[in-house]
Amino acid sequence: MWIIDRYLLRQFLKTFVICYVSLMGLYVVFDAFTNLEEFMRCGKSTSGTLPLLCSFYAYQSVVFFDRTAGLLTLIAAMFTVSWIQRHNEMTALQSAGISRIRVVAPLIVTAIFISMFAAVNRELIIPRCRDELTRRPQDLVGDVAQTLQPRYDNRTDVLIRGVSTFSDRKRIERPDFLMPPALRRYGKQLEAENAYYMPPEGDRPGGYLLSGMVQPKGLDKLPSLCLGDEPVVITPRDAPGWLKADECFVASDLTFEQLTGGRAFRQFSSTAQLISGLRNKSLDFGSDVRVAIHTRFVTPLLDVTLLFLGLPLVVTRENRNVFIAIGMCMAVTTIFLLVVISFQHLGSICLLDPALAAWAPLMIFVPPAVALGESMWR
Repeated sequence: MWIIDRYLLRQFLKTFVICYVSLMGLYVVFDAFTNLEEFMRCGKSTSGTLPLLCSFYAYQSVVFFDRTAGLLTLIAAMFTVSWIQRHNEMTALQSAGISRIRVVAPLIVTAIFISMFAAVNRELIIPRCRDELTRRPQDLVGDVAQTLQPRYDNRTDVLIRGVSTFSDRKRIERPDFLMPPALRRYGKQLEAENAYYMPPEGDRPGGYLLSGMVQPKGLDKLPSLCLGDEPVVITPRDAPGWLKADECFVASDLTFEQLTGGRAFRQFSSTAQLISGLRNKSLDFGSDVRVAIHTRFVTPLLDVTLLFLGLPLVVTRENRNVFIAIGMCMAVTTIFLLVVISFQHLGSICLLDPALAAWAPLMIFVPPAVALGESMWR
């Protein structure tokens, strides 16, 4: 039986790799030719266009695997079973007294392993590549101005505004920070030529260094502004060692990536980072992030559930047509994804509790998956 297991695993993995490489190749060709001018422009200031392309799509392949692993696992499993049925190998194995579930057992075990590997990829690998993954082809080196959407630092109520941002130096062009009433002793806003994000270092908090102050004037002779015991607007008078006369520092726990990343920053963060973000008083993570956190826990279970929804349709019907198997796979996957996405959307707009929105699809699909799975034992 081990010979049959190795044969099925070889066929399964070969199908999985072929499907992944084919889909990834189509994505690379379409996306690369769409943004070829941008790649060539950025390649002139880096090591060249080809190395830039290879580096960019190597990172994108990690995300592509995360998004397609569940679907490709189901396709590979259904194709493998249809293939052995087409050559009457399933009939021969059953004639030898081997049950259907024993035949497909190595496929199920491998599918569970792939689902767990996708979870590890999601939690450990993707967050390490977050900076590279959040960059678009139009701004690979960070020298293109990006529009800054105004955002509140919820801890200090400072509204961070500016004309545009540049990711290469974590710079905000022409910042215009609107101060809350408690910090308006020197005016309603702080205007400067540039602002640079500086991470926490030693006793200095993280925040934004405003350089080339425009308003208010004479800030270098004024004391810093505090909320309680915490300094928020630090002036050169109180920090002469690292602030020049035309500079000031606005303390903030809102990093440059969190300020500019938007949904992409949240998507490429680990579950631990998302939970930490919920506890960060400077951020305004809402229901969509809470749904995403619950979804991280339920996704491996959903991948396995999808497998048990689609695989029995091929195993028990003994259908030898590979194309019919793929068609059934697409139909099952479409219905499954529509339900999952619909519940997640309802949770993100606060019409459902975030936990219910993430776990409800599992509650809906597990009973039919169990019922279909039982047919493979007979």
